[in-house]
Amino acid sequence: MNDKTTISYYELTKLVPDKMAALRLLERKRWGTSGRICPFCGHRHSCARGGTRAGYYRCCRCHKEFTVRTASIFERSHIPLDKWILAIYMMVTARKGISSLQLSKELSIRQNSAWFMMHRIRSSMGERGNAFLQGIVERDETCIGGKESNKHKRKRLKSGRGSIGKSAVVGIRRRKGRGFAKVVPNTKMQTFRPMMYKTVLLGSVVNTDDFREYDGLSEQYQYKTVNHSAKLFVDAMACTNGIESVWAVLNRGRYGIFHQFSLKHLQRYVDEFAFRLNEGSCKIPTLERMDALFNGAWNRHLDYSSLVGRGELNE
Repeated sequence: MNDKTTISYYELTKLVPDKMAALRLLERKRWGTSGRICPFCGHRHSCARGGTRAGYYRCCRCHKEFTVRTASIFERSHIPLDKWILAIYMMVTARKGISSLQLSKELSIRQNSAWFMMHRIRSSMGERGNAFLQGIVERDETCIGGKESNKHKRKRLKSGRGSIGKSAVVGIRRRKGRGFAKVVPNTKMQTFRPMMYKTVLLGSVVNTDDFREYDGLSEQYQYKTVNHSAKLFVDAMACTNGIESVWAVLNRGRYGIFHQFSLKHLQRYVDEFAFRLNEGSCKIPTLERMDALFNGAWNRHLDYSSLVGRGELNE
């Protein structure tokens, strides 16, 4: 990579040296040069508040106050915006992810605050748009959960195949293109077939492994299969190596950084690693990767009570 593609942490701190510079940067990302838009009524005219209330605006129509944080992943956060931008930089540039403990040390904040911040950022990485995948599409599934051999004898299920007691994740990806992954209750045909119809254009070439639940796909798609049971991973043009690269990156992060994913938060972790392969590729300039995340940061809000619920914090 050359200097035009990457930007170092040091260079980023020069671009965003303080809270005011971060505020102006986010205002440009959200509103551009067309004028501030009220997040409550959509009106384009507002008045800036003076004095110590820099960054506060009052809508000329509904008369409500708002800032760039309003109706975004930054809403009601006491963490300065320059630290938010540094956190976003570290999350989009870390190939295997970064732990909340490490982020708390880098930003000099509490670990709980870093954990909450990271889940807010992950919520902006979720699937966007409704464009159909077409051409050659690969589909596969994986199961997330602990190994039976690592469990205490009293907690072992002692039944079924290796997926029993684990969380299923289905992935669909256009070959050498975009893809997405979704946590599902099971991998039965009645679960994944509606998902295929909503995301893959009818008539496309669909590659899968030899899982028997896929047999009905030939009715709507040009269905090709590769027999993994026979240790065959490429059969002419049929393979699922593209979508399996998503699982490879996900597992590197799970084993090396997070160590475990709780089911309650699993979808956001899956969104994070899918984002890295879509908008977060190393081939894309760093600032463009950050822009892709900023584009998903607006009109989304994740509050602490809905995030935690009755559970406890889990990495």
